[in-house]
Amino acid sequence: MMTDRSPAQGRLPIGLTAVTAIALAILVALGVWQLQRLAWKRDLLAHIAALQSAPARPIDQVLTTDAGLDFARVTAVCPGLATAPYVKLYSLVEGKIGVRLISACVLASGPYGSVLVDRGFLAETVTDRPSQSASTVPTPVTGVLRQPDKANFVTPVPQNGQYYSRDVAAMAKALQADRPAPVMLFAETSTNPEIKGLLPIAVPAEISNRHMEYALTWFGLAAALLGVYVAVLVRGRRV
Repeated sequence: MMTDRSPAQGRLPIGLTAVTAIALAILVALGVWQLQRLAWKRDLLAHIAALQSAPARPIDQVLTTDAGLDFARVTAVCPGLATAPYVKLYSLVEGKIGVRLISACVLASGPYGSVLVDRGFLAETVTDRPSQSASTVPTPVTGVLRQPDKANFVTPVPQNGQYYSRDVAAMAKALQADRPAPVMLFAETSTNPEIKGLLPIAVPAEISNRHMEYALTWFGLAAALLGVYVAVLVRGRRV
């Protein structure tokens, strides 16, 4: 005995198909984006690996070009940096809350009058602080130039000399730095060896690279969604 199929049977459910197509496109796009991030991260890690063995160059020479500034290793001689005024930047290192001390280094030559120096990290449990006084004693610094990060809508506003993003313009103004470079110098060498808790940390020892894992997760979710959609269609045709 034959049964009549209604006209609706055999047709694709328009609403379900549209929602599935949109969700599938989003999941695939996220997976592709993570693959692009994977390529970027691999290039970055290769650049950092080369950086760690590269000889440092004088900062005035490096700053004459706008290309390749990020992660470039440089040397600078900063008058009075060991006792220079500083502002604090909120930081979290290996699960420890603290601040990084930011001071201005006067440059004798080159296209800029100064560069902001990240002198290192101080955990909140460390009570020692560098003294602040006028001095012209030269402090040699070897470190890495880094592009500053930008604040977003959730970044707290600076208060009491403490910042929550590397806002070069605002910090330079607070430190009365003349014509600051658009990058920051992260010290690899200590500006204050007498303060053991002040830790120069220019480049993280390990930078995570889990983009392939994330990409596989998004593609896996896309495949699961497609499987559910097909299963729904098959079940509907059997009813």
